[in-house]
Amino acid sequence: MSNPLVTLLEEKGVLLADGATGTNLFEMGLTSGQSPEFWNETAPEKITRLHQGFIEAGSDIILTNSFGGTRHRLKLHNAQDKVFELNEKAATIARNVADNADRKVIVAGSVGPTGELLVPLGALTYQGAVEAFVEQMEGLKSGGVDVLWIETMSAPDEMQAAAEAAKSLDMPYVITASFDTAGRTMMGMTPAQMHSSISAGGSTPLAIGANCGVGASDLLASVLDICESAPEVIVVAKANCGIPVIEGENVVYTGTPDLMSDYACLAIDAGARIIGGCCGTSCEHLSAMRKAIDTHHKADRPSIDTITSAIGPMVNKSASSETVSRKRENRRRRS
Repeated sequence: MSNPLVTLLEEKGVLLADGATGTNLFEMGLTSGQSPEFWNETAPEKITRLHQGFIEAGSDIILTNSFGGTRHRLKLHNAQDKVFELNEKAATIARNVADNADRKVIVAGSVGPTGELLVPLGALTYQGAVEAFVEQMEGLKSGGVDVLWIETMSAPDEMQAAAEAAKSLDMPYVITASFDTAGRTMMGMTPAQMHSSISAGGSTPLAIGANCGVGASDLLASVLDICESAPEVIVVAKANCGIPVIEGENVVYTGTPDLMSDYACLAIDAGARIIGGCCGTSCEHLSAMRKAIDTHHKADRPSIDTITSAIGPMVNKSASSETVSRKRENRRRRS
């Protein structure tokens, strides 16, 4: 049986994912140090409103409010015994909103990293990570998600643990990583290594890609590398809304709706088929991205120069992106 995400992708060609959860919840009154997952119990109407806003802006995919829903993250708030309950509530809220939409909307169960280092760098064993992810995913599955959305990953072994957990529950899954450290993840993985790192564990995700990071230009460079190294896979691009800057006590993202429109078009040209926004991305940005996706005619894959000319300079310089660009330029010269 085909997964609803794949079916919708086949129908539409390119899907718009949603925007930021955390930064939008801060705009709604969440304070620093609070667990967003608690709002699934104490303020479900605000989570509902956020999901509805994303759908009204044109999102085809909404992510549950469960990014920090493992026992390791919730332990920081003395809520490690509420893993199943909080994740089930997150999924139920999103499922209800999606089911009441006037079109098909995919519910993706957000699964973030545990925040722990795996052995030998830390104390968490691989099997312990699998068990923690299973515990979270069981709640999301019970609440009715269509797919598990494993995101902002850094370590290949933790990605494989999350993938194993999803497989053990017979759940389809997507994996995205954050390439925020000189074009690599914090644990040193390059975008070009991502597909092979996941497939080394026998994993078959529905899609892979990049999210968060340091800016839209950097993320698009990562997408180019992923598409170049694994042209057969469905690729996700979920960039931050511009670059974060500190203004007083606040973190402000510099991306405008026009910038995010340009980013969405470049993401399509780069090879991404699921495009959304991460930190700082509001419903206003998503509305502009929806219009851009619906009216864009795919062009040649952009160069790094094309990307930076359109949406600003890269914060980091990815060695692999430079290699991809040189290979692409050499092919053009030979043709």
